[in-house]
Amino acid sequence: MDMLGTMLHRRSVRQYTGDGIADEKLNSILYAGLAAASSKNRRPCEFVVVRDREMLSKLGDCRPSAGNLLGQCDTAIVVAADSEQVDVWVEDAATAMTQMHLMADALGIGSCWLQVRLRTTPDGSRETQSVIRELLGIPDRYSVLAILTLGMPASHPGARKVEELPLQKIHRERF
Repeated sequence: MDMLGTMLHRRSVRQYTGDGIADEKLNSILYAGLAAASSKNRRPCEFVVVRDREMLSKLGDCRPSAGNLLGQCDTAIVVAADSEQVDVWVEDAATAMTQMHLMADALGIGSCWLQVRLRTTPDGSRETQSVIRELLGIPDRYSVLAILTLGMPASHPGARKVEELPLQKIHRERF
């Protein structure tokens, strides 16, 4: 499959079979994140791999509607970035997340982006990222962007088709 084909095929997968992900495939996903472009090549991102069922459950309690997804997945990758090191940490972390998302799909692994930044706990009393930093021992200077859930897909939505894309959003020369 070519790159555009991979991008069109990649869809959020929210139901997993429960089968494990081979370490070599997980490593390829992590390498894709590490290979992502970053502003001035500063590489502020850090990845916390979580496979422990109890910790996945605790992470699932950190924000509304996350528990079911984290309870089903085999692995979660928490993506954080040193927000003191670079002012565009959001963009750098999002680029890493996107590359891992695409790599997972290319390897036949389902994935879903679970937003953390700007989210709160179900009762609204705390920022989700504060709870995650506490649970995983992430230093305060790191901001948590998102969690990438990974698992073998129970089903996979159909690929998008180029002709179904909102092509009217492409402007040439002027808006």
